[in-house]
Amino acid sequence: MKRSGTADLPLHYGAVPPWLAERMAKLGLAITEVILMEYGKAEWVRRLSDPCWFQSLGAVMGMDWHSSGITTSVLGALKKAINPLSKELGIYICGGKGKHSRQVPNELVAIGEQTGLNAQQLVHCSKLSAKVDNTAIQDGFQLYLHTFIVSNEGEWTVVQQGLNDATGTARRYHWHSQQLQSFVNEPHTAICGLQSGNILNLVDKDAASTRSGIVSLSKESPSYLLPEIQQQLILPAHHDVRAKDVDLKRLGAMLWLTHEKKPVDFEELLMLEGMGPRTLQSLALVSEVIHGTNSRFKDPARFAFAHGGKDGHPFPVPTKVYDETINTLHQAVQKAKIGQSDKLQAIKKLTELSQKAEENFIPNSNFEQLIEKERNESWRYGGRTVMGEAKKPKRSKGVQLRLF
Repeated sequence: MKRSGTADLPLHYGAVPPWLAERMAKLGLAITEVILMEYGKAEWVRRLSDPCWFQSLGAVMGMDWHSSGITTSVLGALKKAINPLSKELGIYICGGKGKHSRQVPNELVAIGEQTGLNAQQLVHCSKLSAKVDNTAIQDGFQLYLHTFIVSNEGEWTVVQQGLNDATGTARRYHWHSQQLQSFVNEPHTAICGLQSGNILNLVDKDAASTRSGIVSLSKESPSYLLPEIQQQLILPAHHDVRAKDVDLKRLGAMLWLTHEKKPVDFEELLMLEGMGPRTLQSLALVSEVIHGTNSRFKDPARFAFAHGGKDGHPFPVPTKVYDETINTLHQAVQKAKIGQSDKLQAIKKLTELSQKAEENFIPNSNFEQLIEKERNESWRYGGRTVMGEAKKPKRSKGVQLRLF
């Protein structure tokens, strides 16, 4: 069993507005269905164990790109959309925040009765993964969210999040059931996060003598100090998206493809007639979340350029574009179910074309103008934030989209 990594996130409070929560559930389901069709259940479960991919998924769904709220909101949206279809899809999402986390054992027992999986073993894995991150690894974060995701083939992922009151940050932990060997001896691929001095790590291979005599991970034991030296995904406190947060070459190539080259050059290939460049921009980023390789998700902020963020960063959520993206993806999924996969393959082709465009691409430095353009035009696309609807600018500034 491996812990795939962690993510350190600024702590954000506040509920997701209903208009966004509904869209997140629909888009999350559509993305899930495509991944299941193209890559299978094991791959979908594995991706949820990747902190960078998970953060990119939250950003493309319109959540604040760097906040701790992505964890609860994305998992909540997926659970709401997927669990009613679990028998058909073969995947189940248990637990959640606070009191919902305590329902995981009961939910797993019910899943075991439906699928024939060993529920008691799954409950054991759920409890031990929480014990390791909350007790055996004492890094200053107290768990308050625990979600257990499992397929009907028995592969699982745990996503859990802890709070550090002293720093005002949250830390997300990801586990994956691949290559299960031991929970108490080197179960992690890394202990990641902000450099914060020494931590207590009772599951390090050099702590075997310390673990001697321990019957359960919840008991007291002598401590073993280990410097925390590795990092994986640490997101900044600033709300605004800055050029340094984004791979400009990748973003610029995608914008050139969807706005300058335009779909007219490959309309037959895409089977997406009538789609404007703004929706194609969002669809290209959604396509990359579905089809991109692991190395493509080191800059989650880039995926906020699909549907903005509910806090207005980098720009308000364009609800009309969001709905068109959902409808296009949903129609492609439904057609693929009856053997007509042309539209689904066309969406996949967007990722291939965008990556090909990057090969010799040199972006300009007009990143702030790009964001200004998106904000000025947000009202055209039904832009919304938690503060309300985007307003038409009093004067058009005529900003040119020239990141490339």
